[in-house]
Amino acid sequence: MAEPGLSLGDLIDMQIRQQGPMSLASYMGLCLTHPTRGYYRKADPLGTGGDFITAPEISQTFGEMIGAWIADLYLQMGSPEKFTLLELGPGRGTLLADALRVATRATGLAEALDLKLYETNPVLAAMQRERLSAHSPDWIEDVETLGASPLIIIANEFFDALPVRQFVRREGKWYERSVGLADGQRVFGLSPTPYQEALIGEAFASAEDGEVAEIGLAGQQFMGQLCRLLGPRGGALLTIDYGYAHTQPGETLQALARHAPVDPLAQPGAADLTTHVDFEALGRAGRMAGLTVHPIVTQGSFLTSLGLAERHSALATANPQKAASLASAFDRLTRADQMGELFKVLCAASPGLRPAGFPA
Repeated sequence: MAEPGLSLGDLIDMQIRQQGPMSLASYMGLCLTHPTRGYYRKADPLGTGGDFITAPEISQTFGEMIGAWIADLYLQMGSPEKFTLLELGPGRGTLLADALRVATRATGLAEALDLKLYETNPVLAAMQRERLSAHSPDWIEDVETLGASPLIIIANEFFDALPVRQFVRREGKWYERSVGLADGQRVFGLSPTPYQEALIGEAFASAEDGEVAEIGLAGQQFMGQLCRLLGPRGGALLTIDYGYAHTQPGETLQALARHAPVDPLAQPGAADLTTHVDFEALGRAGRMAGLTVHPIVTQGSFLTSLGLAERHSALATANPQKAASLASAFDRLTRADQMGELFKVLCAASPGLRPAGFPA
């Protein structure tokens, strides 16, 4: 149990002094999910008054497109009498509130819906409870507790916040990046013992000295677990996040507070720590679980193929005074120089399903 009066930084420093430097993955895990001082255990981080803004908070139409996608998939699944809809990290509940306003227009869907939310932040959970009360949600801490009914999983900006390990190439060998102390300050360093080359992966075989292999083992393992759950139940997992389509060298760790970059080591627990998602690695985990992984598409392509432009046009016609803000939101969600190309969309689904928004 954490000692009262000590900050998360104090606790991390104490652990380093007692046990030696910790891996970057361990450091990220403590910063984000420490039981009492972790970033995602505390206040609402979203919106203009928080640290970042996600797509559902930009426009209601983002969630509406997801709702249309859910409804289409539900019908393809044969309109089961019961199905589970699970969102990972639901934020304020904005995405699901907008999505279910559309999805529940599908005959039988509202009656069949068993809504589950995977959330660790009590402040956000309270907002979700208020916003989604009409759909009687349940909160879960362990996905293995899900029932046996068909399953649809939504993960918007979830995998970017899972811890990663970083390995740096030095004289042809890989050394894991760690967090230690120097003159009383937290600093990055490297493990003195080289890591086994074969465990890094072929994608990094041609990396040059100084390059970084960033490996999201936590994300890959959780993706595999989710997809193995999906297999016997039937359904699909949709994940939307910023990242790259193919595994590649490079370091992408960033810390954000009040919408501005900050030092990731400066104030543990006070800033959001994220990395770009390796979608190829997530897709590989889905295929290993026996699911069909559809070709990765950009967020801009995905949303426009679902009818985002037509929806914005209809809203602008009905609300001319909002036309400018709607146009701005559309650009932010779809343009290549904003969220349109940096954000990717991946779907792992039961064989035979044809999720909307992906090439046939």
